[in-house]
Amino acid sequence: MRVHHLNCGTMRPAGGRLVDGEPGLLRRAEMICHCLLIETDSGLVLVDTGFGEQAARRPGAWLGKAFTTMVHAEPKAEETAAAQIAALGYRAEDLRDIVVTHLDIDHAGGLADFPEATVHVYAGEHRAATAPRNLAERQRYRRIQFEHGPRWQTYAEPGEPWHGFHAVRELKGVAPEILLIPLAGHTNGHAGVAVDTGDGWLLHAGDAYFFHGQLDPAGPHCTPVLSAFQVAMQQNSRARRENLAKLQELARNHGNDVRVFSAHNPVELRALQRS
Repeated sequence: MRVHHLNCGTMRPAGGRLVDGEPGLLRRAEMICHCLLIETDSGLVLVDTGFGEQAARRPGAWLGKAFTTMVHAEPKAEETAAAQIAALGYRAEDLRDIVVTHLDIDHAGGLADFPEATVHVYAGEHRAATAPRNLAERQRYRRIQFEHGPRWQTYAEPGEPWHGFHAVRELKGVAPEILLIPLAGHTNGHAGVAVDTGDGWLLHAGDAYFFHGQLDPAGPHCTPVLSAFQVAMQQNSRARRENLAKLQELARNHGNDVRVFSAHNPVELRALQRS
């Protein structure tokens, strides 16, 4: 199994170190959309999709003007998952499965680029995005991103234990080394995706946290803007905090066996690309 760490969407919000922790207040911060492309014996698997090709062509319509302005999104054709898959010598049709941590704008924007792929997602997340029951759900998801009619494969939560998490599901038709881990909080149907590489586990934690310092064994910490943003965007405060504590424990006690990373942190992305 070979795993590629991709940036499928760059964001440059204002705030400098108050956002990404790097020196300078007046500059724009850096955030990314960390996706995985996994080469398995049964085909390619993509974990999250980033902005997608349509965002590069019409960012306001595809991502929404409010989101694009707030995070200063910079969608680029060369950063799309489709372009990076092609650069590796594959066709879009070679991608058989997409596993999403959740269906927010910046995680599901590329689904339409792979209409033949099966999209694996928790049932609660699928329901909230495709049949919203309240204003918060209607405003959160971009239904335009699902109008092509994705081939959904949904999952209920019960399953097997994994490193202190109460449930995990093997994915239908996908290599058994790829698992779905419930990490509710940011959204009610939010998940992590665990990958057994043969040399240890990777855990894509999606938006269960945002800043690499939140998993620092010496003392978890986060920047002010991202601390506030996590609270503002959470759908279940208790679940988010409980799952973050589990991730911190996992990183502290099993850091040599499990590499945990989030969706938007460039420090983690670059470290994994170098490893």
